[in-house]
Amino acid sequence: MIPSILKLDTGGLPVAWITWKTAVTLYARHRVCWETGQERFVVRGGLNSATGERSQFEIGSIIAVADRSRRFTRGVPLLTNRTLFQRDRNLCLYCGKQYSTSQLTRDHIHPVSRGGLTVWENCVTACRHCNQRKDDRTPEEANMKLLAVPYTPNLAEYLILSNRRILADQMDFLQAFSRKTAAA
Repeated sequence: MIPSILKLDTGGLPVAWITWKTAVTLYARHRVCWETGQERFVVRGGLNSATGERSQFEIGSIIAVADRSRRFTRGVPLLTNRTLFQRDRNLCLYCGKQYSTSQLTRDHIHPVSRGGLTVWENCVTACRHCNQRKDDRTPEEANMKLLAVPYTPNLAEYLILSNRRILADQMDFLQAFSRKTAAA
């Protein structure tokens, strides 16, 4: 099974994950400008009725495409519980303990009932106990310290968060565009 292919714009900025089928179409339409990374995959097609030869494409794991790719139409990556929990590394940002995804909740720092928005900078991962303890209050009102400042991931970070099967060369490429984090 071929993993997702990392699509870049012609300037080398990450755009999206695409399927190998989409990548083959881009190769066939001569839209791929250049490739990088060590991983390569051979995709074999059917037989040509005129020549009897089998078609095949060799595709790279990271391809730059000449098209009008839009990174984010709204300018901000989609906030989902899955990507939020991954951003916060499955840690409750109140008690600091790590939990399985099923034990985590999304907490709005400034509660929605009091005008808080569902945006990256206002949402953190919380365990059920801490979320219930905080209730409909701000962390200060609940006397609970927030252990990290929430942030909106950039495109490279979002692509890392949104794919479960990233190849080593793809990860290396994306991490070059990610914010540098302090050593743990």
